[in-house]
Amino acid sequence: MTEAVRVRGLGKSYPGMRAVDGVDLDITEGEIFALLGPNGAGKTTTVEILEGFRRRDAGEVLVLGQDPQRAPRRWRYDIGLVLQNASDMADMTVAETVRHFARYYPDPRTVDEVLDLTGLTEKAGKKVRTLSGGQRRRVDVAIGVVGRPRLLFLDEPTTGFDPAARRQFWALVRTLSAQDGTTILLTTHYLDEVEALADRVAVLTAGRIKAVGTPRDLGGRDSAEATVGWIEAGEHRHTSTPKPTVVVAGLADRMGGEIPGLTVTRPSLEDVYLDLIGSRR
Repeated sequence: MTEAVRVRGLGKSYPGMRAVDGVDLDITEGEIFALLGPNGAGKTTTVEILEGFRRRDAGEVLVLGQDPQRAPRRWRYDIGLVLQNASDMADMTVAETVRHFARYYPDPRTVDEVLDLTGLTEKAGKKVRTLSGGQRRRVDVAIGVVGRPRLLFLDEPTTGFDPAARRQFWALVRTLSAQDGTTILLTTHYLDEVEALADRVAVLTAGRIKAVGTPRDLGGRDSAEATVGWIEAGEHRHTSTPKPTVVVAGLADRMGGEIPGLTVTRPSLEDVYLDLIGSRR
């Protein structure tokens, strides 16, 4: 598997603080990789270094085989950005906006292709300022992918979206990944978004990577004890166990088959994340 991103010993300091402290990171080509962490954890600094917008103090960084601090102009054509607070050209139509940004690339997608990919074909002649928040975000993505990027950075892409718009956006991200094999680096505070999209996730806190894994096994989540709950003699009861099936079978035998109020739960991704960052509620 080819690495789209390889980071070793990344460090960055600002006056009075160490923002990034020895980060190691590998992202494989074609995967959707989520970077999680509380505010001030070093996510923005790390991503800006990978994008080539901020210089590091220490460590080695390769993005698509190039050091972002020394990469040639051609490298920039392979990078797509969808920023959290992206600006738009409000009085231009959607098609005009995509066509404008396409001119910056040597081999851009056609306007029709981009509009179809991002679900904006029916909005092609509409001015950007007349669109809903979710549709304007799709315009941001259209700008980000018009140059056929091999690596796409998505920074808090669904902030402020309603549930329906978020799920539509998730479908778009999956399409980008599946159709072109685009590598996607996603930063978000929505853990359900991570579970829906990410192949792997890293948790960054205090400038260091705390854990890396799939959403299912992050921090030992897949092997954590389950909590079995039930109602017996009018009381809610529960027990923690590594073998919930055995507990449920025993309860069924004791209670004659049906187990009132039966629940079997394992730690959620949110539970594991809060433990990792030391903010368990």
